[in-house]
Amino acid sequence: MAASQDFQDSIRKVGALLAPRNVVIVGASDKPGNWTPRVHRNLGRYGFKGGIYPLNPGRDEVWGETCYRDFASLPEKPDHLVLLVPAKMVPDVLRDGAAAGARSATVMTSGFEETGDEKGRALGRELRKAIAETGLAISGPNCMGNMTASHSFVTNPDDRPQNVTPGQVAIIGQSGGIATAIKRTLEERGIVAGTLITSGNEAGLNMADYIHYFAADPDTKVIVCYLESVRDREKFLAGCRAARAAGKAVVVAKLGTSQAGRAAALAHTGALAGSAAAFDAVAGAAGAIRVTTLDDVVEVVEYVIHAKIPKGPGVGVITLSGGLRGLLIDAAERNGVRFAEISDDTRAKLQAFMGAGSVVGNPLDGGYAVLSSQENYLKSIEIMLADPSIDILLMQEELPREAGSARKESNLRASEKLAAAAGKPICYVSMISYGLTDYARDIHAELPHLPFLQEADKAMRAVRAITAHATASAPQGTSEAIPVAARSIVESLRDRAARASEPVTLSEPESKALIAAYGIPVARDEVAADAEAAVAAADRIGYPVVLKAVSADLPHKTEAGAVLVGLKDAAAVREGFARILANVARAKPSLKLDGVMVAEMVSGGIELALGIANDPEVGPVVMFGGGGTALELYGDVAFADPGLDAARARALIDRTKAAKLLDGWRRQPAHDRAAVEAALVALGRLARDMGDCLAAIDVNPFVARGQGQGGAALDALVVLRPGA
Repeated sequence: MAASQDFQDSIRKVGALLAPRNVVIVGASDKPGNWTPRVHRNLGRYGFKGGIYPLNPGRDEVWGETCYRDFASLPEKPDHLVLLVPAKMVPDVLRDGAAAGARSATVMTSGFEETGDEKGRALGRELRKAIAETGLAISGPNCMGNMTASHSFVTNPDDRPQNVTPGQVAIIGQSGGIATAIKRTLEERGIVAGTLITSGNEAGLNMADYIHYFAADPDTKVIVCYLESVRDREKFLAGCRAARAAGKAVVVAKLGTSQAGRAAALAHTGALAGSAAAFDAVAGAAGAIRVTTLDDVVEVVEYVIHAKIPKGPGVGVITLSGGLRGLLIDAAERNGVRFAEISDDTRAKLQAFMGAGSVVGNPLDGGYAVLSSQENYLKSIEIMLADPSIDILLMQEELPREAGSARKESNLRASEKLAAAAGKPICYVSMISYGLTDYARDIHAELPHLPFLQEADKAMRAVRAITAHATASAPQGTSEAIPVAARSIVESLRDRAARASEPVTLSEPESKALIAAYGIPVARDEVAADAEAAVAAADRIGYPVVLKAVSADLPHKTEAGAVLVGLKDAAAVREGFARILANVARAKPSLKLDGVMVAEMVSGGIELALGIANDPEVGPVVMFGGGGTALELYGDVAFADPGLDAARARALIDRTKAAKLLDGWRRQPAHDRAAVEAALVALGRLARDMGDCLAAIDVNPFVARGQGQGGAALDALVVLRPGA
């Protein structure tokens, strides 16, 4: 109920921000370079219907009209404030405006946290305090204003002419310059953004609030976000889910990875999980479509505005040029796009109308046969769409830039009719990027169900993002109680994390006890205090054995010479025990060991790596990849939201090269995939139960034995997050 109320508050506040009754420009000035006259000019230029009131305590007139000295002297109660005053004055101006009746404000002023110094941070804290006290809906600070076409409301200070027309796209950018650049480029493609928000530092309203608002807005179909950091994880993810449930695409340009966070990670999983990989796993499952470049924003929006999201990842292609066919094949391989394997029936039907000697497949180089008549053109489309392995069909074509291409235009209009009625999307792709003329945009307006993607590589990146979104399933969430076997361990670890002031690394026995409590099998082991106890433990476990130093302060034991394998008898164990003590003493002279672990030597099978990383923006993610040193050397890993079931775990495994080894590579026998899937599901459950008090877990190596023989964790490392 509380969460639902939060979402309603978001919708109410953003509504107040974007549809004000009047605008008060605080700090109005006619000094050269000041933004206030531009804001004033744009509000009038685009026909804002409410009052527009300049306010400056030192002026009676500005821009040839009355300037008000305070809120009390205004002709009516203030509703929306645009602030361009020194940063130190902003909190008190907001308090005064709220007391006079204002509901919202845009704080363009900079000089807060973005300065990176303590003065800016202190001003940011005071600003947040004022926002909390007043309850005002605030965009900014350090932003470039907003635009709502349906209310002719433009506080953006850009002097260039703007298209202020209602449209199906809403753009939210933590960078005002980038947000406006996206808007201009979409308009070049004939796509209208009806709303533009530059959210700045997000001291008040943040990206999650805006997504919730547009998810509920009937006039918005696509929500574009330029996102540098997630301010409110749970609310952001809930907003993405709400948009997805409403049939709306959330297209996110989330650039960069958290290099500093990865460098500081104690566990390999934490180091491997850059913010981009974690964001894709968690936000992708929630419904976000992440892209890596601003050009990709445009291509993905072009697609989702005009076509349905496909039901699966199978891509079919018909080209009219062998050159483009080659470009698409290369681009697909670079970007992880899968061309569907068409059926023999589809091949036969294509062969029948293309003629003897034609070589048909997917991608199909149609050439003259497809273009010989409109009947053949449509027949090729219908045959490919009918193939059950194809979920989306790509066609070669550009929009005509001028009159004179009657055959092309006729084929496109016929294809539009097919696309409108088909259960699968049709999408056009060009060889190279090209500009659109008014004529091209007019033609495109007549083809509302056909997207036109530009250039092979950009198109394949967009297709990859769209098909990944199509196949990403929503996370399960959890309402179950913590397993009885794990309850006391989890409670104890939560308490340790809460009391800690720096990351807490658990010893291997402690780490294994946690994962074992969730049903993840571990190799048999015992901790010995001296050599004779180690020999007795080895006798019980059975030779050969592994010896490992035990200390929470020695998370990576191999580098210290603290792991010995294949010890075949008591003499080898005694000698190995002494050697480990000597190696650790050389590597870490001040380190006091908790003992030496004697562990079962597991032979056969393949080594894999399982883990959890807690991303600072989107929270815990589950990792899977090749184990042992391959984890560091090759980085063959994939990440998933922790709401895993067997099917989601299977999909996670399939995104790695390790899946081929697991399933039997080059006539090698298959290994117990079900055991690995079960371990991943258990790790996801553990991640959900531990929440933010968990920094990372490495289970490396996890050995998958032969089919039906299970698996076992040979090592584990758990790191707790301080103060969580």
